[in-house]
Parts: sequence; C-alpha cells; structure tokens
Amino acid sequence: MRDAEPLVMEVLRSGHLTQGPMVERLEAAMAGIAGTEHAVAVNSGTAALSLSLEALALRPGDEVITSPFTFAATLNAVIASGATVRFADIRPGDFNIDPALVEGQVNERTRVLLPVSLYGQMADLVAIEKLAAVHGLAVVEDSAQAIGATLDGRPAGSFGVGCFSLYATKNVTAGEGGVVTTDDGEVADRVRLFRNQGMRSRYDYSCVGGNYRLSDIHAAVGLSQIRRLEEFSARRNDNAARLSQGLAGIPGLITPETLAGRRHVWHQYTVRLTDGAPCTRDELAAALAAEGIATGIYYPRLVFDYDCYRGHPQVVASDVPVAARITSEILSLPVHPGLTDPEVDRIVSAARKALRA
Repeated sequence: MRDAEPLVMEVLRSGHLTQGPMVERLEAAMAGIAGTEHAVAVNSGTAALSLSLEALALRPGDEVITSPFTFAATLNAVIASGATVRFADIRPGDFNIDPALVEGQVNERTRVLLPVSLYGQMADLVAIEKLAAVHGLAVVEDSAQAIGATLDGRPAGSFGVGCFSLYATKNVTAGEGGVVTTDDGEVADRVRLFRNQGMRSRYDYSCVGGNYRLSDIHAAVGLSQIRRLEEFSARRNDNAARLSQGLAGIPGLITPETLAGRRHVWHQYTVRLTDGAPCTRDELAAALAAEGIATGIYYPRLVFDYDCYRGHPQVVASDVPVAARITSEILSLPVHPGLTDPEVDRIVSAARKALRA
C-alpha cells in the first residue's frame, strides 16, 4: 500500500477529494485492462452489477440467469433490478456456470445472462456470448474476482457489460470500489448518470439516480494497485503452481486446474475434499488453523439457500446437484502475492500432514 502514498498525496494536495481527475485515470486504466471503449467507476462491485442491470432497463417479469455458486451480491443485484432470477448448475472443473445448462433455463421472459467468473478463472463466455446472440439476450459479466483474466485472449469484462470489484480482498483493491466496462456507449452513459443522482451536469437531472460515486482518494489507491497487477498476478500464479505441485497425488484431494485457453489470475486457490480423502474439509481446515494457516470456504451454501431467499417471489430455486455437492467439499488455501516460497511450502507440509500423505 505504500505505493499508493504519492497518488493519495496528489489528491490531498489538489483539494479535490470526491469523484474527479483521479477517477478518470482509474477508468482509463480499467478500460485498457478490459479492452473496452468505456469504463465507469462506482463505489462497489455490487453497485457495478446493480447499475449495469438498471442500465438495461429490466422490468418486473423479466428474468436473469446466473450461477447458484456465488456471493450474495450477484443475487441481490438482480432482485434490486426488479427482475426474477433463475439458476443453472456449474461445472466441477472450473466452478463456473455450465452454458449447456443455461440454455435449458432460457424462456420467453429471459433478458440477461449473468455468468460469474469465480476464483479468478473466466466462465465460458465464448459459449455464453453465442447463446445470448441466438436468443437476443444481454450479457452481464460478474468479473468481481477476475480482473486481468482472459479467455482465448479476450479479457474479462469485454464480452458484454463487465462488472468488477475493488474491495479490500480483491486482486486489485481501492479499499472499496467497483467498475463497469462496456463497448456500449448508451449503457456507459446511463451508468454515469445513475451513479451521480441522474445529473448530466449540476442540477440538470436526466433520470432518477443515486450516489454511487467513487472518491479520488479510493481511485488513487486503486490506480497504484493496477500498476502492479501483472506483478501480483505472476506471483499468485507461481504460488498456485507450487501448491498444486506440492499437493499432487493425495487420494480424494482435487486441486484446481486452469482450463484450456484461459489465463487464471488466482483470486482464490480452492481445493476439493471428496469421499476418498483421508479427512473431511472441516478437519483439514481445523488442522491448518492449528498451524496458524488461515483458510476460507467460498461458499458454504448455495446462494439461494437462505431464509431470506426461500419463497422470495423473484427467486426461482432449482435443482443444481453439482453446486450443492461442491459447497461441502471446497476449501480455499492462501495464494496471495505476499506469500514467500517457504510460507507456501509450510502450507503444503501442514496440509499433507493433516491428510496423512
């Protein structure tokens, strides 16, 4: 974070703390990463999702198809738009939505396909883009965890309307923040209006909006991080490779893979503990915690499997057996760029000890 100090001090000395020139610099950098004509900075990844859906002018009765294996922000954004959400199951190889099963959920009310690129690896946006074209649907990418990821050379955020998070835990952080990327000038214009109380200029209200602005201070932190994205991504990739090599060959332990044509940016390194493993997921987590190694479960339940969503008129739960099984198997191990090689080796050693391997 010390890299952010010069840019933050530049903002403080300018006296312009709210959305201003530093936000514009962040937007230009994000458009370059996503390979899009437009990037619009907002104050969270959730806002990026919500404003993107609002820009598509969804109405009650319209439907959005997304993954059941995601953070609640994905679902909450659809509900806030007034649309109804349906779910298609995921593929175990990359934890992302299965395009073949998405097609089975499409009906005459479907307006948007909302794939989530989980853990730093893109969903099959090529197949989803083709499916959307056949049915005349919009694509909104939840790329909160996938900044810098690519599929067949195309960046995350370039297949439809891209939505990124700059939250504290993300590969690039501004502390809080989000970005919408798109080649659609009309969508970008609507998002810019919505984020600033619907004003095209001061007191010139073009539509109903809100306050979803990103401050120049947050943008300064984010811009300093963007400058190191390639360095961070390379280190995460090295750590993931070291983990996979060290954990290879353990019965019942499935290490994550990078699918063909993809650049994985390793927001999370997530293993699966299946029936053949020497211990359960929870036992492995407890053993690692006893060694001072933090782990995470992203996510412990299907996104719609909570009381607040059961019976909700805008949530159509469905049978998603792959996602349901994986919620009890997954465990994310440390992979962040601050890890040293000896620390990664210690994670491997502690995991192999717990797994009696």
